[in-house]
Amino acid sequence: MAKEYNPKEIEGKWQKEWEKSLIYRALDSSKKPKYYALIEFPYPSGDGLHVGHPRPYIGIDIIARKKRMEGFNVLYPIGWDAFGLPTENYAIKTGKDPRIVTKENSDTFRRQIQSLGISFDWSREINTTDPKYYKWTQWLFLKFLEKGLAYKAKMAINWCPKDKIGLANEEVVDGACERCGTPVEQKEKEQWMLAITKYADRLLDDLDTVDYPERVKTQQRNWIGKSEGALIKFDDIEIFTTRPDTIFGATFIVISGKEDRFTGRYVTNPATKEKIPVWEAEYVMSDYGTGAIMAVPAHDERDMEFAKKFSLPIVENYTPAGFEDYGKKVIKYKLRDWVFSRQRYWGEPIPIVHCDKCGVVPVPEKDLPVLLPEVKNYQPTDTGESPLAAIEEWANTTCPKCGGKAKRETDTMPNWAGSSWYFLRYCDHENDKEFASMDNLKYWMPVDWYNGGMEHTVLHLLYSRFWNKFLYDLKLVPTSEPYKKRTSHGLILAEGGEKMSKSKGNVVNPDAIVERFGADTLRLYEMFMGPFEQAIAWNEESLVGPRRFLERVWKLKDKIYQGKALEDTDYQGLALVHQTIKKVSLDIESMGFNTAVSTLMIFTNTLDKQEKVSQKEFETLLILLAPFAPHITEELWEILGHKDSIHLQKWPVYDPQKIEKDEITLAIQIDGKVRASLTVSRGQSEDEIKTAVLAMSEVKKWLGGKEPKRVIVVPRKIISIVT
Repeated sequence: MAKEYNPKEIEGKWQKEWEKSLIYRALDSSKKPKYYALIEFPYPSGDGLHVGHPRPYIGIDIIARKKRMEGFNVLYPIGWDAFGLPTENYAIKTGKDPRIVTKENSDTFRRQIQSLGISFDWSREINTTDPKYYKWTQWLFLKFLEKGLAYKAKMAINWCPKDKIGLANEEVVDGACERCGTPVEQKEKEQWMLAITKYADRLLDDLDTVDYPERVKTQQRNWIGKSEGALIKFDDIEIFTTRPDTIFGATFIVISGKEDRFTGRYVTNPATKEKIPVWEAEYVMSDYGTGAIMAVPAHDERDMEFAKKFSLPIVENYTPAGFEDYGKKVIKYKLRDWVFSRQRYWGEPIPIVHCDKCGVVPVPEKDLPVLLPEVKNYQPTDTGESPLAAIEEWANTTCPKCGGKAKRETDTMPNWAGSSWYFLRYCDHENDKEFASMDNLKYWMPVDWYNGGMEHTVLHLLYSRFWNKFLYDLKLVPTSEPYKKRTSHGLILAEGGEKMSKSKGNVVNPDAIVERFGADTLRLYEMFMGPFEQAIAWNEESLVGPRRFLERVWKLKDKIYQGKALEDTDYQGLALVHQTIKKVSLDIESMGFNTAVSTLMIFTNTLDKQEKVSQKEFETLLILLAPFAPHITEELWEILGHKDSIHLQKWPVYDPQKIEKDEITLAIQIDGKVRASLTVSRGQSEDEIKTAVLAMSEVKKWLGGKEPKRVIVVPRKIISIVT
């Protein structure tokens, strides 16, 4: 009795073998061309993976595996973005040290990811909370400080009174804390800033040099928000406008405020010399331009609505001549400098000491890393200071310059810090002399293909591009842009179309799916369920299809005959093989994973209908399927008698000359005149063609009920009927 497909047995066996043989390990020098494939490294939460997390890992794994088979030296690394508020909040709630929480969580994530057969190079695993890693995050911060791009400024911050933390703008949604939903307050606080605005033009202009989806480029451009316009003074209020020519139609001023109200003030329109009122309104953003606008109801819909609501004047007709006399040309950006400090515990300590005599003093490189002390209490303070401020034995130190008494900086870095340069560390993960050697960076950078979530296509992408450009200016990295190509994947939603979340009880754990169906089935389903860039709802019943497909592939081994390779005479089979190679190859490169799987299913069904299958056809199917279902294909490859891994085989190349259409159209002559045509398959017999022709209504009409004397089929040309 033939051995049945048993994914549990097969998958465990090959995962151990791959770990032992190191076939996925990248070499820092090779005669092969390099290929750097990257996913956004995950935040290891306490809930473990749900089935949505592996979608990008599997997608880029397919690309990485194909590139290896095409002869590339592939770097496909993994690590953990492990600093941040969720772990700290969990530590506060449970009393567990964040270090222990992080280790437990990353151990769970690692086990789950490895159970899916993702071809990560685990030897390069990094963790942003590892002092060996954050030593270099601190070192990089000091470079920003040295070059005048890190500075401290007093400013109003978004303050969450419940979490007792300062929030970045992106962490505030509809005026409330993104995590707990509490309305935020404004609080004055000195903050460390990074001067990303100095790079605004380059961040904008260089989008033209990279392969990003247009919607991603648009989001980046909109966030930077470059506007050419004019500054105009209305007495003591300065406004920025991109339409200075409309100044003669300005009938009131609006400044940013929390409610719609008249301030009681009037200012002079410098063009009309008329006194116009000053109002406050929510629709004016405080962080764009000067936080004030001249309202021109005739040209702006919001201004028009506001004017009608409060019965303010609307000037429809005016002559714009002479507006240049009042406009000072300027360029403005929506982009603001990056607030780089957090008043929390679980983050990288900022390597600064404050000395009464010397002022702000950087910690010397020899004293890095500044270690995060182990503490019992992670509670944030009511004053807005970090919990580190209460640890006197850590906070009190000596000045590196004068040796006098000094205080450590007790703010920590945001969780964006470690993720702004991790792609560089993968290139040289064990280097304790520098963040990465130039030799390794020259070999691996830039990243050839970077995939991540749409939610990170603005800030993370912008921040990491900024860090890379800064390091490029210092001649510490070889390329101005870190990523050649960027793509994004759609979310996997819960059944019913809702977002998966623990609170809704709709999270699907991949462990249960792997246990029941196998990892290869899960991988195939996640690629087959719909277009990769679109959000798709999970449907467990649909896993049955991919599982049955794999079982059909498994049974094909019993149909193999050890005959000669396909001949040109076996045209139908030969064309299908090359059509399949072409379609699957192109679909992988365009992330059309669902249609690639569909093509493999069609190929398998065709082979299944044959009484016997040549080993060459079956091996081609296995190699094309290997990036999608690595375990079953590896096992079948071994059963066929091969000693080397299927994942080290050459990717097949199609022959365009052998991909002629499977069908041809023949003209039908009746007594020497063309009366109709018939499309036939190249594999159809003469008898089948004759039967089909005589059944055609057009032919019956011309025959008029008579039986033909002869029906002659001239292969690939015509069908001749003689009456």
